[in-house]
Amino acid sequence: MSLKYAVLAALLEGEASGYELSKIFDVSLANFWPATPQQLYRELERLAGDGLIQARVVQQERRPTKRMFTLTEAGREDLRAFAAAPPRKPTAIRDELLIKIQAMDGVDPAVTRAQIEERMSWARGKLTRYERVRERLLDGRTEDDYLREADRIGPYLTLMGGIAFEEENLRWCVRVLALLERRTPVVRRG
Repeated sequence: MSLKYAVLAALLEGEASGYELSKIFDVSLANFWPATPQQLYRELERLAGDGLIQARVVQQERRPTKRMFTLTEAGREDLRAFAAAPPRKPTAIRDELLIKIQAMDGVDPAVTRAQIEERMSWARGKLTRYERVRERLLDGRTEDDYLREADRIGPYLTLMGGIAFEEENLRWCVRVLALLERRTPVVRRG
């Protein structure tokens, strides 16, 4: 898969500027398909050139001119074909922390614990952001009501995947810290 389909899927939410798309990526799609703002802008140009999205210029007072992007019918068709096709096998996990853990023997255990605690902090922060997105999507409705009434449930389902991923990160971190504690007790001062 390419960034192309992640951008097209993000535009299902409606017209957006490049800046707004980068924010959408930050809170949802980046967990499954990360992209820098520069990559997004390059992809937007390619998609516009291919006729899959349309751009319009918006003049602003006291701000630079911005371009707003929307899906074209060709873009919707391409995205429908992509969504209907069988997915490739999931990619392998590529996580530098796991390599560091693999090589941790002989390293000060405090360093490893600090790296795990940093991962926990990161996961908690993402879970907090995800919960805000979840509350915004539900907008006072129960999950059952939302899933029954919403026009689009894909963003909610992918959000659930992101939440599950970060919750599993936290469980793994707690387990690793407990195992490290059993192996090399922390020297307590006082």
